[in-house]
Amino acid sequence: MNKLLFFAGLKDIVNSDQLELNLAGKTVKEVKAELMQQYGDLPLESVMTAINEEFAFDNDIVEKNDVIAFIPPVSGG
Repeated sequence: MNKLLFFAGLKDIVNSDQLELNLAGKTVKEVKAELMQQYGDLPLESVMTAINEEFAFDNDIVEKNDVIAFIPPVSGG
């Protein structure tokens, strides 16, 4: 199983700050597509993704027990 973490407005769309799904063997891009299909309003095309606290790219492969975080862009001032 993989733990998925959602931050800021993403957790409001998913109605949770985390989910557990079996995503091993899928690319980050495939994970995003699956989540966007399930949660139509989830804007994952514009978020940063991290696997095990290291930034990940769309072609990175998810391994068993990886923790995947979706971090939306933020601004401050």
